[in-house]
Amino acid sequence: MKFYAYTLFLCLFFSFASPAKAEEYNLVIAREPVNITGKTVEKITINGTIPGPTLRFTEGEEAVIHVTNKMGEDTSVHWHGLILPGEMDGVPGFNGFLGIKPGETFTYRFPVKQTGTYWYHAHSSEQEQDGHYGSLVLAPKGKDPIRADRDYVVLLSDFHDEDGKDIFSNLKMSSDYYQYARRTIGDFFADAEDKGFGKAWDNAKMWGKMRMLPTDLSDVSGYTFLVNGRASEQNWTGLFKPGERVRLRFINASAMSIYDVRIPGLKMSVVEADGQGVEPVTVDEFRFGVAETYDVIVTPTEDKAFTIAAESIDRTGFALGTLAPREGMKGPAPQPRPRALLTMADMGMGHNMAGMDISSMEGMDHGNMGHDMGGMSMEDMQSGWQQAGTPPGNKALSYADLRYAGIQDDTRQPEREILVRLGGNMERFIWTINDKKFEDSGPINLKYGERVRLKFVNDTMMAHPMHLHGMFVQLENGQPAEKLPNKHTVIVAPGQTYSVLLTADQPGEWAFHCHLLFHMSAGMMNKVVVAKLNPNEMPPPMKMSPVKAAPKADKTEKENPHEGHSMPMKHEGMNHDMEGMNMPGMDHSAPQNQNSSHGGHNGH
Repeated sequence: MKFYAYTLFLCLFFSFASPAKAEEYNLVIAREPVNITGKTVEKITINGTIPGPTLRFTEGEEAVIHVTNKMGEDTSVHWHGLILPGEMDGVPGFNGFLGIKPGETFTYRFPVKQTGTYWYHAHSSEQEQDGHYGSLVLAPKGKDPIRADRDYVVLLSDFHDEDGKDIFSNLKMSSDYYQYARRTIGDFFADAEDKGFGKAWDNAKMWGKMRMLPTDLSDVSGYTFLVNGRASEQNWTGLFKPGERVRLRFINASAMSIYDVRIPGLKMSVVEADGQGVEPVTVDEFRFGVAETYDVIVTPTEDKAFTIAAESIDRTGFALGTLAPREGMKGPAPQPRPRALLTMADMGMGHNMAGMDISSMEGMDHGNMGHDMGGMSMEDMQSGWQQAGTPPGNKALSYADLRYAGIQDDTRQPEREILVRLGGNMERFIWTINDKKFEDSGPINLKYGERVRLKFVNDTMMAHPMHLHGMFVQLENGQPAEKLPNKHTVIVAPGQTYSVLLTADQPGEWAFHCHLLFHMSAGMMNKVVVAKLNPNEMPPPMKMSPVKAAPKADKTEKENPHEGHSMPMKHEGMNHDMEGMNMPGMDHSAPQNQNSSHGGHNGH
């Protein structure tokens, strides 16, 4: 009897201690001819498609993914936002991973410790631009707390006929190579009529002296924007019945494009940010940084088609899809919004004033301040990045709106603060963290379990979606400590300061970089090392409940048809931190305006 009891105990122990086995996937990476824009070009496919298949796992399972490289160059797969062992993170040169050689197969194997919407992509060269990406959906092992009648992946990407390596080469040759939408003499005279000739002339001279373009919201143009691999005229469609709750899992898998996303006629309830649950917040639109994900619930009540519209922030085009009660329907295409122009505020002039309501600064001598700021007026201090054209009365999502759905485990104050200064040289198309390119930098070293603040200071005129592998950070967005939301990617707006908290709870070597692909390639990357400890000092292994394996699926499943600049800022006479300026009413000791998020109207 004792023997049988002991055997039963061992069986139960190992069933709880070991992850359940999920269905395995096979991914084949190859270069093949594709035609999306009417022109046949060679791109990277995963199992023959762009994007690759949606991989689905359940919390508690063991993910097993065999990746075969049929290209003539090394490749890799990074599982963006997933908590996993460092050697499975997929970054060549980190944690002993060397990449996947031509003709070889590498097996990724890791426990699924979380739920939500994530994605995967290459971390080799510029392959992500050429089609090497796909979506991940991690289901809870019990009942999903987010109730939905329909569930769709909406993966956005920017497709270019040119090869990614050629795009990067062109940017290194001339950083404004793709800046087609430049200001004209007509724009100058319009400014002169609106503001006066003198001010318009001074503004034009300042931009000219800095060799900058106020239209430089994005480095690369000429993109065709896709929804689940389909161009707008191919009309990706998600079906619904009026009154149903529809979950849309938005993923920005673009290489370089940031979007303003809206569904005219429908409110969106944001329920997840970067795969992590948030208390529902109802919005009309959200600004969508590269590598971010947002899950939203919409409830169409009318028997008509609604347009999913993701407009690039440089206003060069849309990624369009449709929600409809029947196939073949298509909603109206929205009118393009006016293109914003960058200002001196976006150049980093006055980090401590970014995001503030300039008109409410009582006690300040605006005239003298303008003189001290090198002739800039209060209008110059308003960020162009913030101007998304949101209609009056509509609600745009702000980082400050996000509240963690639950109670954070770690609410400690940080033990220390680490400065992360984002900079670059526009003429040479070099991008840096703390004034160094990746190859010239040393790692950021953290102790296991340490609680730190990462303070981002953006000294450039471009937004940078900063991504840390292996761990989530918590936004210091003005919410109580137990409600600070988790993010794996954080947009730091032009000329602004923003801070996040990090608990270093995953030992290993972790990439830390801007997720604008060509900024990372040009140097805006670092390594975060969380010290590996003795086995006695490691936390106990995560307890897993037995979970039923996912239904058997085609290991090479195709995508479901219903799824899916900067410049050096240290110029003579310019002081970005505004040190030494005595501004009544301003707290110079405060690390930042915590409620400014990363831009004015919507936190970006």
